[in-house]
Amino acid sequence: MSIAIENFVKAIYNNDKHDVKDTKPGNIAKQLGISSPAATDMAKKLAAKNLLHYEKYKALQLTEKGKKMALNVVRKHRLWEAFLFKMFDLSLHDIHREAELLEHQTSDLLAEKISAYLGHPKFDPHGDPIPNADGKITTKDTSITLADAIEGKTYTISRLMSDDKEFFEFCALNEIKYRNTLKVSKQFNTNKMTQISIGMNTIVLNENFTKIIYVDEN
Repeated sequence: MSIAIENFVKAIYNNDKHDVKDTKPGNIAKQLGISSPAATDMAKKLAAKNLLHYEKYKALQLTEKGKKMALNVVRKHRLWEAFLFKMFDLSLHDIHREAELLEHQTSDLLAEKISAYLGHPKFDPHGDPIPNADGKITTKDTSITLADAIEGKTYTISRLMSDDKEFFEFCALNEIKYRNTLKVSKQFNTNKMTQISIGMNTIVLNENFTKIIYVDEN
């Protein structure tokens, strides 16, 4: 399959997993940097290949065949992120960018070799689950967004759901990292802001951040 097809089904899969993002062709087009007509044409072609369900004006849904393809690409992407982070200590933004290129050039055999070398990790450095060789995610997600966390409780950061460079730069400067511990000092519900204590820092985050930082209660 072409890189364009792999990126298309992966975008649908990822959007379907994020409650705030829909899978209509126009939204997928915006993410991939293509025109809406081009996205619609691609959707029709992939529907003919039994990779997705297409209905005019409706969100796109992957078939089982399409989901399997998407998970295979996701697996390779997240394994490369884990490998690059371990071997070269690259930033979370940089490992994402490089993995976007490497995922399409990686055979199933090489993916399995990378997984074995890393000890078959369950999560990548962002906290995203890594599908196994059968295209299944075997971990259970019990996390909540920081926006939904309860005042006075302590949490472990379980996921940083973004690909924005400035977001990761801010996180690195403030010790907001996967598996680090934080305490929710105050929830400013009216203004949708959250004050946290992490390491030696006390910071206030707005909803743009608290909706994409996921945590598990300790």
